[in-house]
Amino acid sequence: MGLDYSSTITATTDGLIGPGEIVGFLIAGLVLIVMMRALLPAVTPLLNSIIGVGVGVAGSLAFSGVVDMSSVTPVLGIMLGLAVGIDYSLFILHRHRRQILAGMPVDESAGLANGTAGNAVVFAGSTVIVALVALLVTGIPFLGVMGVVGAACVLVAVLVSVTFTPALLGLMKLRVVGRKARAEIGHPHHVERELKPMRTGRAVGCAALAVVGLLIVAIPALSMRLALPDGTSEDPESTQYQAYTTVAEQFGAGQNGPLLVVAQTTDAVAEDDQVRTQVEIASALAGHDDVVAVAPVGVSDDGTVFAFQVVPADGPASASTEQLVHALRDSSPIDTAAQGEVALGVAGQASGNIDVSEKLADALPLYLLVVVGLSLIIMVLVFRSILVPVIATAGYVLSLFAALGAVTAIYQWGWLSAVFGVHDPGPVLSFAPIIIMGVLFGLAMDYQLFLVSGMREAFVHGIPARKAVVAGVRGGRAVVTAAAIIMASVFGGFVFSHLGMVRPLGFGLAIGVLFDAFVVRMVLVPALMHLFGDAAWWLPRWLDRLMPDVDVEGAALERTHPLPH
Repeated sequence: MGLDYSSTITATTDGLIGPGEIVGFLIAGLVLIVMMRALLPAVTPLLNSIIGVGVGVAGSLAFSGVVDMSSVTPVLGIMLGLAVGIDYSLFILHRHRRQILAGMPVDESAGLANGTAGNAVVFAGSTVIVALVALLVTGIPFLGVMGVVGAACVLVAVLVSVTFTPALLGLMKLRVVGRKARAEIGHPHHVERELKPMRTGRAVGCAALAVVGLLIVAIPALSMRLALPDGTSEDPESTQYQAYTTVAEQFGAGQNGPLLVVAQTTDAVAEDDQVRTQVEIASALAGHDDVVAVAPVGVSDDGTVFAFQVVPADGPASASTEQLVHALRDSSPIDTAAQGEVALGVAGQASGNIDVSEKLADALPLYLLVVVGLSLIIMVLVFRSILVPVIATAGYVLSLFAALGAVTAIYQWGWLSAVFGVHDPGPVLSFAPIIIMGVLFGLAMDYQLFLVSGMREAFVHGIPARKAVVAGVRGGRAVVTAAAIIMASVFGGFVFSHLGMVRPLGFGLAIGVLFDAFVVRMVLVPALMHLFGDAAWWLPRWLDRLMPDVDVEGAALERTHPLPH
């Protein structure tokens, strides 16, 4: 009799928010206060995210009676809803504050901010939604549900950001900026700054350092093993962990995940010969490596199906158990003296989880191809360039594999285990890479949009390409920096969640956001854009004529409402 080691999958949704998540939320609030230097605008993104999460998660849970949901599903919704709810509201708020400081009237500024940054928020949210819904291509039902619930929470966050946030901006009037800043409203230094492009040697060094650094961090991902968690991933104080370890110590680790092996004969076996057939089949099963015991379970009424419980030497998530499942399946059919060839089938929770993990691993390349292809198409439409989308997508792939490498090093290799509470290193959660892949794609496109769209706008208005890079970075670095720190804080709060399945997800997303924002978008992309110069914005004329004009940042609207100075 085996232990239900996957209790976290079927756990109730009680206590979705723990101390770690609350601390992450408070850190996000502190970052906003430091950035805004005023309480009211700092509170606005927090209110936006709370409302969005409340509506999105409550709405999702309303369907839990008709749709099977794992306990980690609403947690993913909370994680995404909090992070993007804060960030999307921040993007609109930041644009509004810049316009107010430049001297634009409050009502006009609120509308313009929603028409420009709000338009970009809708686009950015759409990329996250598409990436999450694309999880349906994996063919794993519970993962598809996770993607749909996460997408629903992001959709609600976008809708709240473009409605609730502008309404608050109108109510706050000039209190959207600090008291000291109000005295400088309309000063030319808010919009006029000299542009000095970086040195070419520095650009080469930054690009090389960023690429080499990310590749080094990504090395552990080459040895990544995927599996669903067993009892060892739980809190040592939990009953699941104690029951798992007690069974393993007293009866062997394999008792926590026995295999059900079914043998089917070609012809019915007479009742008098059934015991002899059972012994012969059991002997063949016991001959495999890493098999501790084989016990007959029963025989079908027609005498054609024999069931056995096979106890492996190691736990259900171990490499030896995975190899044993494959060895048993590969040995079918086996030859018996009495019945000739007998077909074997392997089932049970342990083998089922191995099959799910392998299916997810097989789906990873297809999903990555879908995401990369989507990224290239979106970026070509937005930036009307060939090289910019290639740079953006290559940077996303680098940050993704660096994040997976960091997850592997900590949760599988056990590096810094004491810091992150990894008491029993083991395989990486099987659906963590694909979730990280989808969410990080959406966030990477967000940061790319808010940085590089400023470069494009400057270049289109006649500023030289290398100076336009500086203009884009200056215009977007403050909000992208704050957004990335907030994202990492919210995701990082889930690293110490009471649900073992959530921890690698939280860490992978947090470290992935930091890599993508600070290494890829703030260092690698500007360096490469500087090196390519005018060529970065090249687009074949025939393709330019075919593509629609996707004004994601609302540049046309901005030109009809120019800032003072």
